[in-house]
Parts: sequence; structure tokens; C-alpha cells
Amino acid sequence: MFATLSDRLADTFKNLRGKGRLSEADIDATAREIRIALLEADVALPVVREFVAAVKDRARGEEVSGALNPAQQIVKIVNEELVGILGGETRRLRFAKTGPTVIMLAGLQGAGKTTLAAKLALWLKEQGRSPMLVAADLQRPNAVNQLQVNGQRAGVTVFAPEPGNGVGDPVGVARDAMAEARRTLHDVVIVDTAGRLGVDAELMQQAADIRDVVQPDEVLFVVDAMIGQDAVTTAQAFLEGVGFDGVVLTKLDGDARGGAALSIRSVTGRPVMFASSGEKLTDFDVFHPDRMASRILDMGDMLTLIEQAEKTFDSDQALKAAQKLSGQGGAEFTLDDFLEQMQQVRKLGSMSKIMGMLPGMGQFREQLENFDEREIDRIQAIIQSMTPAERANPKMIDGSRRARIAKGSGRAVMDVNQLVDRFFEARKMMQQMARGGGMPGMPGMPGMPGAGAGAGGKRQKKQPQKKGKRVSGNPAKAAQEKVAADRAAKEKAASANPFGTPGGQETDYEQAAAALDRPQDFAKFLK
Repeated sequence: MFATLSDRLADTFKNLRGKGRLSEADIDATAREIRIALLEADVALPVVREFVAAVKDRARGEEVSGALNPAQQIVKIVNEELVGILGGETRRLRFAKTGPTVIMLAGLQGAGKTTLAAKLALWLKEQGRSPMLVAADLQRPNAVNQLQVNGQRAGVTVFAPEPGNGVGDPVGVARDAMAEARRTLHDVVIVDTAGRLGVDAELMQQAADIRDVVQPDEVLFVVDAMIGQDAVTTAQAFLEGVGFDGVVLTKLDGDARGGAALSIRSVTGRPVMFASSGEKLTDFDVFHPDRMASRILDMGDMLTLIEQAEKTFDSDQALKAAQKLSGQGGAEFTLDDFLEQMQQVRKLGSMSKIMGMLPGMGQFREQLENFDEREIDRIQAIIQSMTPAERANPKMIDGSRRARIAKGSGRAVMDVNQLVDRFFEARKMMQQMARGGGMPGMPGMPGMPGAGAGAGGKRQKKQPQKKGKRVSGNPAKAAQEKVAADRAAKEKAASANPFGTPGGQETDYEQAAAALDRPQDFAKFLK
């Protein structure tokens, strides 16, 4: 979502590199570029003015003039100001001390409230809670049915006494839901309310009535991050009409410019608490302002990646794989282990999303967006078309086996060849890294193949290869030349014989030496 903003800021900071001191003109030019980048990202004008003013004031201060690297100091200032307008610290849910915690969702129709309710319920269930969903959106067609389906997928209870589709009393449903939650001992109640295509008096009154009945501990305003500046207008209307404690941004995986996310916190004063970024129920995260700022500045989000890996990866399998790579226990890393690791990574989500969390990957955004996720399925099909013996020992996969594997997986032989070759290269690199040998092929690293560096780090000159003797194109003449060359070689060998036997006859010593099973490289020492 923040791709355009990230690219513009990256280009701005690139112009500052290599400067030992920043002039007033440099600061003004940088502030101008930041202002343009934020306005292009659809950030509200008051927020842009406040942000740019804060950056300029700090850039003219001693923290930049006295810094060893002023450009990096400017990036640090922009990062800290971004964290500030995104909310500063991470805001957590408040849970009730007694009775069920009530969370009420409000927002316009189409913002994704119903799907978000199931995502939030699944997230709370993973936290050890016992949530219950309440279908109080009786206005939108099939809203009740959608919540029931999503609740079943999440494995949580759904309270839906009314069919909806314009029939039923949402306030009565919310009242009955509270009694049901206390009876069934659910500790969290999530109320899905109706929305409208626009803000109107009827919508506000119904939301206010449900709020008065359930007395929510948290009212979350769900907003579509793709609607731009209108999100800020709608948020202000809900804040005045119903009131809310936090904001949930949905559809962050879209191609919008992201200005709503940067504007809502500053305009409404309410923090962004959660972010939804996909269709799957697991595409739901706590909103961390510092991590989002790092993503915008292409610094990556390693903490989120590590947290997801800890939840997804099997620690026992990871330990066994690490032991095999380091050579412990005598076992070798096989294609079965490679397939297991690939399946574990697959659980983290799409590869483009995972790679996007790494620092500096903004320059490869186009390649990441064009990455074919089905390539992993093709690799899995090739590996699973192998026999257990072939997966355990890929060196035994010869030409006929590769043809059989290609036919079984529906791929070309070339694809099988590439997979096997890449596996050997990857295993060699991972083994070297596991043993602390550094990455092969990297300058200055141990294990660099064909480095050829002598003293002082200079590369040795490559010795020119000697040209072979020319052979005549005439077959008859070539045969004569070969006979003459053989005769000359025998005479030379005879003359070089240290025992001086006549007629080129070999001695017992030479016959015994010829019978030795010796390496070819040592033959010259035994003549």
C-alpha cells in the first residue's frame, strides 16, 4: 500500500548520501520532496504541514549539524516523526476485570466489518480467550449467513437468533447476546453492527442504541484504507455521533496510497489498533507504529517476521534440520528435509509478503510482485515424484531417473535438473554458514571458490594455456604424422632411460613401475 510513498522517500534520501554537511538549501529541498511524497500518498494537508514543520525544525538543530552522517540522521528524524503520527506506542485491547469483555465494531458498509469480526475472534482464540460473535447486522443481505460461515471457519461460537436480510431487532439481539455470553461463560463478545453506504442519522442512532445496551469496553471503528481522504471524514462523523476508542484498517494489501493510515491518528486522536491485509482469517495483525514506519522507509519488519516464524515453525524440526546442516549426528540434509522446511515457510504466507518484510527489498518490489507463488507447488510436485531413496540421496538421480521424475510430476527434465542442481548449491551454502565458514562466493569470505587472491588481496594473473600441435586435415598425412610422433616418443623415452638399455627395451624396474596403479599426475616422477 505504501509503495509510492516508500519510493519517493527513498529517492529523496538518496540525494543526501555522501554529504558531510547539510546546507539550508539541502534541508529545504528535502522537506519539499517529503511534502510532495506525503501529498501524493493522499495524506491530509494539516498532517503534512505539521509533519514537514517538525522535520525541518529538527533538521536545523544540533542533532544533525553535529552528526557524523547527516543523511542518516535525517532518515532517523523522519522515522521518529512517522512513528509519532502513526500513534507512537502500540495500543493493546483493554479487557474487563469481571464479566465478558465487549468489543463493538462500527463503520460503513463494505469496510469489511463482518470478515474482520471473524479474524479478531480467531486472533483472540489463539491468545487463549473464548470469544463469541454476535450477528447484529440485520440490514445487509446475507450478513448473518456470512458471519456464521466465517465463525465456523474460525472455530468460534456465533450468536445469530435472527435471519437478518432486513428482518429483526438488532438492539434486542445485542441484549440477548450478553445474557447468552454470561450463561455459556464466554469471556469476549464481539458485536458486528450494520453499516450504510454513507453516514446518516438512522445509522448513528442504531449504533448508539446498541452501544448503550451492551456497554462495550472497546468500540473499534473499521475503515477501508483504500478510500483515501473520505476515511478521515467518516471517522470524524462516527467520533462525534457514536464515539470509538480505536481504529482498525482493512484492505492494507490493496494498491491505494495509504494516506488514510497516516491521517486518521492525527485527525481523530484515536490510535490504529489492528490491521487487516488479506482475505484469509489469519491475515490480521496488531498495528505497531514503529514497525509500519520501518516498512514505509524500506527498513523491513524483522520483528513481525520473527513473531510469525515462532508461531508457525516446529522447533523440533528446525533443530533437527540445523543439526543436519552442521554435520552433527552423521545425518545429511536431504530433499525430504528441504521439503519440510519449504512447507513450514509456506505457512507464513505468500513469499512476496515474507520477502517484503526484509530490509532493502523495496528496490526489488517489481520482482516480488511478479513472483509466481505456484512455483513452490511445482517444486513440491517434483520432490514428491521421487522415491524415498532418491530424496535421501539425490546423487543417485541419473538421466533415466530424471526423465521418470519429470514425467511423474508433469514437468520438463530441465526443471528437475535445475531443482537438483540448486538443492546441492543451497545445501553447500547452508552447511558452510552453519559451520561458521561464511558465505561462499562472497568477497573476503572464507570458502570463496576460485578467489585466486594473493598477498595484499591482488588477484593472480591467469597463466596462458599452451596451444596443442596442429594436426593435418588429410587423413593419410595425419596417420603418417602420428606414426612418426610415436617413433620419436619411443626414442626419446629410450634416451632418457637412466639405465641405458639398448633398443628401447624396458628394464624390470620400468616394467614394475608401469604396472603400478598410480595417479596420472605422478607418472613423470617415475620415468
